[in-house]
Parts: sequence; C-alpha cells; structure tokens
Amino acid sequence: MKLRILLISSLFTLIVLPTSAQYSKDELGGKFVKRTIEMPEDYEGEVVCTLIKSPADTISDKAILYIHGFNDYFFQKEMAAKFDSAGYNFYALDLRKYGRSFLLNQVRFNVRDLSEYFPDIDTALMIIRNEGNKDIYLMGHSTGGLISSLYAQAKRDDEPVKGVILNSPFLDQNQSWFKEKILLPIVSFFAKWFPDWTINQGLNTAYGESLLKEYKGEWEYDKNKKLMQSPPLTLSWLSAIYKGQMQVHKGLDIPVPVLVMHSDKSTNDSQFTINYTNSDAVLDVNDIEKYGRKLGKQVDLVTIPDGLHDLILSKQSARDSTYRAMFNFLKAL
Repeated sequence: MKLRILLISSLFTLIVLPTSAQYSKDELGGKFVKRTIEMPEDYEGEVVCTLIKSPADTISDKAILYIHGFNDYFFQKEMAAKFDSAGYNFYALDLRKYGRSFLLNQVRFNVRDLSEYFPDIDTALMIIRNEGNKDIYLMGHSTGGLISSLYAQAKRDDEPVKGVILNSPFLDQNQSWFKEKILLPIVSFFAKWFPDWTINQGLNTAYGESLLKEYKGEWEYDKNKKLMQSPPLTLSWLSAIYKGQMQVHKGLDIPVPVLVMHSDKSTNDSQFTINYTNSDAVLDVNDIEKYGRKLGKQVDLVTIPDGLHDLILSKQSARDSTYRAMFNFLKAL
C-alpha cells in the first residue's frame, strides 16, 4: 500500500499539480493566503489538502513547512510571524480530513496508513520549491511530529528537507502497559477487517480549556476545526498510529538534523487543574525523550520548562524558550 501511495504521489505532483487552484485570502486575515489542492480520491471519495502561506518580511529562499497535530489545524499566527521576521517564508499544511481540508463525505482524521499523508506533504513541498525556496525545513507537532519523522525516513535516499523540528512528537502512546502491549496490537489486528469501527474517546475538555481565551488560556481558534472533545477514533486510525510508532521504536535513520522539544513534565489530571497551565497534558515527556533519541544520528533534545503539549501555545516564558531553541537549531545548520 505504501509503495502505491508513493507512486500515485509522484505522478500527481508531476501531472495534476500545475493545474491546481491558486491562492486566496485565508480566514486568519492579514497576509495569510491559502491554496486548496485536490488530491486523488481514496476509500471515502473526494480528498483535498490545504496549504497556508505567510511570506517572510524580506525576500528569502528559506522556508518552513508546519504540520499540525491530531484534532488540530493551523491557527498559530504568532509562530508564523516569528518565522516571517526571522527571514523564513512560512507555510502550514492542513492535512486531508483536518481543519480547512475536512469534507462532508469524510470521517474526521481517518486514515488506514500514515503514509496516506505523504502525498499531501510531497505536493506542498513541490509548491514551496516552485516558489523559489531552496532551503526547506519540516516542522511537526504531536501526531504531525510522528508523520514528519516517518516522512523524513521514507524520503531519506532523496531527502527533500534540510532539517526536522518536532514539537512534542507523538512517538508513543501515553497509556497503561496493558493497553499499549496487549490491547493496541489486538485493535491493530482487527483493523484489517473492520477499519471503520470506532472507539469512543473521553469527555475531558481540560486541554481545550487550557488553550482557549474564553476559558483559561490565551488563544482563539475555530472549535469546529479543533474540537473540545476528541471524536470517536476508527480502528484503522489507531492501527496506523500503532504501526507508525512501532517503526519509530525500532529506530529510524533520518539523515538530516532533528530537533526534538518537549515540556519538562506531564500531567494526567482528569479535569482542569493548575497543572494544565505548565505541563504536557497529552503525552508522557519521558517517552518523547526516550524515542526521540531513536530518530537518527543527529538529534538535539531540548526540554522546555513549563511547556504545554503544544509548546507554541504555552505561556510566554515557555514560548520564548521554544522559539530560542528552534532558531538556535536553524542557525547551526
């Protein structure tokens, strides 16, 4: 399946891409523009992905491509502005079935293999290169960090990016031993025959409360694109994540430098507490560090004190530390 997806991706970028729609104004306003790209249909029918752009403040041939996490989309305007002012053309990709790219014929976030996202990234990188960018860096948050790692590994013989930046990458499940070692392999096995069966998620809204200005956070975003509660997950999605993480656990060999950032602590509180304002409420930071070391031979690990799961949405001191780590990493390349 992976080989078929990669072949379709290569043909698509060569044949279909030149006729794709051009940019239009994005919902974020300002200088943000977006480009909706029609992709080949899959088992649910029509598929699109969406490339968002914010050009650098000065003429530049350097670019960042950002990949969001699970139950997420791109809305982090401050991050884009930081890269713009530092001389990087900033791009973000709303992957298929997420955010701006979700269509009514689709089950949210549903894939059967994480390599299904590779054509989206291939297409985005083709556009970015065609727009005059020579040095491109891939940045991924959470599930986007897992996808970015696997993508860089899959492309290692002809690596299209000069470095990879990972913001709290989803390299392991934050679950009990029984769920990780027994239940998830069983779920992955049955996903072959029942890919569309679903498993309900919890009703906890505390992470969203820690982010949104209307509750306890600093930010505003579209709650129809980033839901307060995670929707039911298909067995195929759980299987895709499990298989991707097992690949990471065996060890990758990404040939370009990799920056792995994470908070200094995690919390598992079942409802909102002060811990949600200064720790990772989604993943175990020890797992991120453990498996982050296995991504390649050139891995920098950076701990961000008081960081949230999305370090870019943390309080000011943690955000400053995150930006400093990223730009120090880029400067050294």
